[in-house]
Amino acid sequence: MRQFATGEIVLSIGFSPCPNDTYIFDALVNGKIDTGNLRFEPLLEDVEQLNRLALEGELDITKLSFRAYAECSNSYVLCDAGSALGFGVGPLVVTGEQSLKTLTKEHKVAIPGNHTTANFLFRMFYPQVTTFRELLFSDIEDAVVNGTVDAGVIIHENRFTYTQKGLFKVVDLGALWESETSQPIPLGGIAAKRQLSSDLLRKVNQLIYDSLVFANAHPAGTDAYVAMHAQAMDDHVRKQHIALYVNDYSLDFGDGGRKAVRFFYDKAISAGVITNKLATPLFVSELED
Repeated sequence: MRQFATGEIVLSIGFSPCPNDTYIFDALVNGKIDTGNLRFEPLLEDVEQLNRLALEGELDITKLSFRAYAECSNSYVLCDAGSALGFGVGPLVVTGEQSLKTLTKEHKVAIPGNHTTANFLFRMFYPQVTTFRELLFSDIEDAVVNGTVDAGVIIHENRFTYTQKGLFKVVDLGALWESETSQPIPLGGIAAKRQLSSDLLRKVNQLIYDSLVFANAHPAGTDAYVAMHAQAMDDHVRKQHIALYVNDYSLDFGDGGRKAVRFFYDKAISAGVITNKLATPLFVSELED
């Protein structure tokens, strides 16, 4: 955070170039809503790189995997707006062999980062697999196609494109989670530095909410910013991506969303995946003055 004599406050903010994030944050970082004395300096990176930056405490506000948040909760508090959480949004496991239905310790699996929620889910449901290759999420499909791995855990827009590359779904990890827990799957959230004042944290959370409300009211107005960062993704896939990952939980966790996040951490702790106690309060909405 940088604060100037004029009263202006500049905050660094990290999010991914994926359509759901650029859709949510377009109005916030591009001056389409009134942010008062706050200015936001965006850094767009792959979510695993954002996870690493969060663990190092580099950014004032950042998108990160809920799995990664458990390791930096002492430094960050979760905003109630801006998250990716819901039903039917989980990562998929894909393979190039239609006959491959079961994964064993002999199989090598590509994952989109050690700190991702996708990796947590895969290891929870496939503890027998022990050989992994960590890749940028967008490179996983090709690694499966080329046979450098036997299967891959895909996230983001790749759930819309894997069949075009001749790949087959082994399992939907989100569906497994939902059938076992009846809870939505928490994928990624927005976290802000705890050292910021409570008033400032609440203002940041409100502005993220306002930015998404603006985007929902003017969806076509986000097209240029979303397309600029979506690279080769076509317009149809971009819109599918936004429709899947941006929902009511993205506006505000609400009681149901906060319950789902706590359930996720309770499950991870009981499974021994997370060994540290999370800092409290967990959410901006629970901060005291």
